[in-house]
Amino acid sequence: MKYYIIAGEASGDLHGSNLIKELKKLDAGAEIRCWGGDLMQRAGGMLVKHYRDLAFMGFAEVVVNLRTILNNLKFCKEDIQKFQPDVLVLIDYPGFNLRIAEWAKQQPYQTYKVVFYISPQVWAWKEGRVKKMKQYIDKMLVILPFEKDYFKNRWDCNVEYVGHPLVQVIDNYKREHQQETFNIQHSTLNIQHPVSDIIALLPGSRKQEILKKLPVMLEVSKSFPQYQFIVAKAPGQEDGFYEEMLKPYSNVSSVRNETYKLLLNAKAALVTSGTATLETALFGVPEVVCYKGSSISYQIAKRLIKVKYISLVNLIMNKLVVKELIQNELTPKNLEKELFTILTDENKISEIKKDYAALKNLLGEGGDASAKAAKSIYIFLAKEWIA
Repeated sequence: MKYYIIAGEASGDLHGSNLIKELKKLDAGAEIRCWGGDLMQRAGGMLVKHYRDLAFMGFAEVVVNLRTILNNLKFCKEDIQKFQPDVLVLIDYPGFNLRIAEWAKQQPYQTYKVVFYISPQVWAWKEGRVKKMKQYIDKMLVILPFEKDYFKNRWDCNVEYVGHPLVQVIDNYKREHQQETFNIQHSTLNIQHPVSDIIALLPGSRKQEILKKLPVMLEVSKSFPQYQFIVAKAPGQEDGFYEEMLKPYSNVSSVRNETYKLLLNAKAALVTSGTATLETALFGVPEVVCYKGSSISYQIAKRLIKVKYISLVNLIMNKLVVKELIQNELTPKNLEKELFTILTDENKISEIKKDYAALKNLLGEGGDASAKAAKSIYIFLAKEWIA
């Protein structure tokens, strides 16, 4: 069968590559054309567009690049029509993918089957999108346990929970790198510390969020001179961007493209909100979740976002597993107190790790999410053929 897969970000490229590998196991004759990245191409997809040419974040950047975005949409539609796939598999990236789904269902002579893998977080904000999603998506494959109830019971969508693909990704990484020690020889400092003395700092990927949160994280390092604090640099930011911020701190260094290795060897972590909070939990590292935006952005977000917690760990477990320091609460003094707790309070550490184990069981329910997603797509198409 013919599959057209669209992922618009690095995370989508990772999950798309694992999906492609599993589809090829089920369908030896699969023809796969894709938008994504190097991983999807190496997995066997015919790469049409790289996500580096697609990722425009923020209102201003979208406006500046509007012509490019519209040209990409036009090219994508033409490419789909030429390829004539049996199914469109859309991975996250909602601004682009929901427009493609709508177009795919409005063609006069040929409508396409549409599967959406990794739902946009409409349960948090932009709930108005759900009506269109129900109208234009044939099947949704969701990766968070509460999403199935949300889409099925509240909106009556055709939805299946497949588990979170990061569970298998991180399990594989831990198995392959279990004996690997962490080396920071190529960091900003040339210091070797015991593995147990590492504190991971994950301040995010965008320049504005890093500038808001990293200075607070760095100040905390002064109170823990016995630990080596290591910053995970964002792929899109230059080394020079970090140098001035890190220079005043004697026990701070940095790494690039080694976030998983850092988490594998960290005793604790200070993490900006987002998928990184979930990755940290799946590595079993006690963490404090940090969020700080501009006052205006925060006030707008407070009014638009309808969730109780900002970290995926707490959202999925529906309780406060890890401490969240948000906006004015994110101060060096508060962060120092919370970090001290997750480094020294054995009862708290044990409680966090017990919740992490329950979280992993929830997300890994039924095995490898990528394999489940591929099987679901394959069976869905087989039924369509029989019908």
